[in-house]
Amino acid sequence: MLTTVLLPAFAGTVVSHPTNGEQVSSPFNLTMSADTCSGRPVVVVGYSLDDSPSTSAWPDQNIDGPVGAPNGWHTLHVKVWNDAAGVCVTDVSVNVAGGAVASAIPGNATKVSSIQTLDNWREVHDGGTPGWSSGWTGVQNSPSMTGAAREFATSFSHFGGHRYSVQFDDDQWSNNFFLDTWVYIADSADGFSNLEFDLNQTMSNGETIIMGFQCDSWAQRWDYTVNAGSASHPNDTWQHSNAPCNVHDWGTNQWHHVQIHFSHNDSGWVTYHSVWLDSDKQDLNVTVFSGFQLGWGPAVVANFQIDGASPGKSYGKVYLDQMSVSRW
Repeated sequence: MLTTVLLPAFAGTVVSHPTNGEQVSSPFNLTMSADTCSGRPVVVVGYSLDDSPSTSAWPDQNIDGPVGAPNGWHTLHVKVWNDAAGVCVTDVSVNVAGGAVASAIPGNATKVSSIQTLDNWREVHDGGTPGWSSGWTGVQNSPSMTGAAREFATSFSHFGGHRYSVQFDDDQWSNNFFLDTWVYIADSADGFSNLEFDLNQTMSNGETIIMGFQCDSWAQRWDYTVNAGSASHPNDTWQHSNAPCNVHDWGTNQWHHVQIHFSHNDSGWVTYHSVWLDSDKQDLNVTVFSGFQLGWGPAVVANFQIDGASPGKSYGKVYLDQMSVSRW
């Protein structure tokens, strides 16, 4: 149904936000409604950006939700389908500008971009979780924001967790980090409970700092990693923050913007400053010990982990795009 010839939109489609030529920050809210297309009732609505082959669509006559896009000018194609498989399109031009988050990163920071496209990603069942998991990851052009998003397709049983990791640097000296990525949950989040975003760095003293952070749908909070033991005899645990988060509340088949600000000192103490989800900032400002003697060589590693939500078998598919880390 979604491959039929595009026709100009008739008056049945009303896009109230954004307006044509408007400057917006990402994600911006798309608000539209449509009752008819080519004189027939509308049964499906959706949108795509620019020349992307990926269209987000669902059975409805309204859209009121976030759309993620990189900075710059874009054409938003608002699409509606009628009950005879005809489609009508309204094009809206928008200028996406940077948000207030940019102020958290100083001008002298070093930034590594497009981390999702690196070819040294690895995957493994997380032995710290029960059950079993298996996964596959690779770069795909749809859905994507840049034409090169990384897909994470994961199967779980008995609450198993699967970890995907990539080493992208060997800096031992930076103390401040800003993780920025876009997340797309395909079809349903019912099969998994947690999405985890970690940064690990080996310091010049040989200890590894683990800056672990996850959206914990069981507790409905953002969690952070704490070493409740010592560097030589660690006890890696999760601590619930006061900041709410539940992946089952995130809209599916759309892009969400996740940004996390961490820092640490040279003695293994980590401060979890703030997290942004779709530009909604939540401050944590908690400092905990999270140094580990792991015997690693110089490395900065990003982890993305997905944990199953069922005592039986379940499945989840998630994409990351525009993944970057700034450090200073």
